[in-house]
Amino acid sequence: MDKNKNNKRLNIKTLATDVKKVFMETYGCQMNVSDSEVVLAILEQNGYEYTSEIEHADLILVNTCSIRENAEQRIRGRLDVFRLRKKAKPSLLIGVIGCMAERLKEKLLEEEKMVDIVVGPDAYRDLPKLIQHAGTGQKAVNVLLSREETYSDISPIRYDSNGISAFVSIMRGCNNVCAYCVVPYTRGSERSRDGHTIIHEIEDLVKMGYREVTLIGQNVDSYHWTDPSVNEATNFAHLLALTARIDPMLRVRFSTSHPKDMTDEVLQTMAQYPNICKSIHLPAQSGSTRILELMKRGYTREWYLNRIEAIHRIIPDCAVTTDIIAGFCSETEEDHQQTLSLLEAVNYDFAFMFKYSERPKTYAQRKYKDDVPEETKSRRLQEIINLQHKLSAESKKQDIGKIVDVLVEGVSKKSSTQLFGRNSQNKVVVFPCEDFLKGEYVKVKIENCTSATLKGIKIG
Repeated sequence: MDKNKNNKRLNIKTLATDVKKVFMETYGCQMNVSDSEVVLAILEQNGYEYTSEIEHADLILVNTCSIRENAEQRIRGRLDVFRLRKKAKPSLLIGVIGCMAERLKEKLLEEEKMVDIVVGPDAYRDLPKLIQHAGTGQKAVNVLLSREETYSDISPIRYDSNGISAFVSIMRGCNNVCAYCVVPYTRGSERSRDGHTIIHEIEDLVKMGYREVTLIGQNVDSYHWTDPSVNEATNFAHLLALTARIDPMLRVRFSTSHPKDMTDEVLQTMAQYPNICKSIHLPAQSGSTRILELMKRGYTREWYLNRIEAIHRIIPDCAVTTDIIAGFCSETEEDHQQTLSLLEAVNYDFAFMFKYSERPKTYAQRKYKDDVPEETKSRRLQEIINLQHKLSAESKKQDIGKIVDVLVEGVSKKSSTQLFGRNSQNKVVVFPCEDFLKGEYVKVKIENCTSATLKGIKIG
């Protein structure tokens, strides 16, 4: 396959005068990024061409996130901006797709008068018909969830890619129903993708010059697909191994893991293959067993620490990152202190840290009282951030003097004389420019660091 296939697919219709142009903005998780790539592939097959210039757009799509209230408020702010464009160009269509569309459904059309199209995560194949319908001046909605849809047969368009790293969706939906989370309601039940199509997609990416893939799903550890032709089951550890064998020069990452489902088999597979990156994102959410039980996470503090011990025993050089929620319902100061102590016990390399945000229709919203005062949430979150900032800095300092393999991703945003990339542990490394190209591996000796970045020089 041609290395420049994506560029050719994007530009093949540029000479046609009737080609419609679509502008896309994506918010939220890696799954949304992957979904946007699927949406653009569907639209391209139906006469649309992606544009990065909003002023050229005939259609604006916003792929949305509902995980927290501030995410939705940010999207509403962008819709206000798009509304002004629609007033200047009445033929412009505006669509809201993804989780926010699924959560609000037809209500979104009432709240945002200039929105023409509302489409949930499982209805993207219906977009061309909905766009045509909206073009007649009628509102178009499809928010039906599916038990089968995985978009396995669609080759995504990597419209915002660096040409080196790509996300590959291996499953959709979630069955965990954590008390605080809207994902099961916006993305539906769990479905694992056909393993053959996953491997074929990755093989194509390698042929196109990609050097790193991240296997993504709401809970990759529960991936399970049975090949009907041979009645043979593939779990996540098997899929990891199959991916690693495609090309020893291809880096393999994955996200997100669930502590209750992460097995030693997965860890042993990671240890077996050098090209599976030594980095695991393992969301804890809280260090208190009482709060974890209220959150319906399915594990205790002790179980979580057992998984951390297994990671470090089986993969001694593995980096661990996490998610933390401050101020969940009924959280006491003792619960908060247990979270701080968990951070110190695990010594995370990085963490995503948030205040609890009550989401409509979740178990917590229906059954619990959001009773932690906002100022207490803010104070606890800041204490978590301060501690993690210190832990991140200490983690980086421990790398000073080490020699690491860095996959070059491009020129540093802060200095045109520096290149940047990441090591196996997913830590950003910057070093002086030489005659290196994106996608090359470079050995770098770490000489200095900040809390977020390793700094070094090329050796050898």
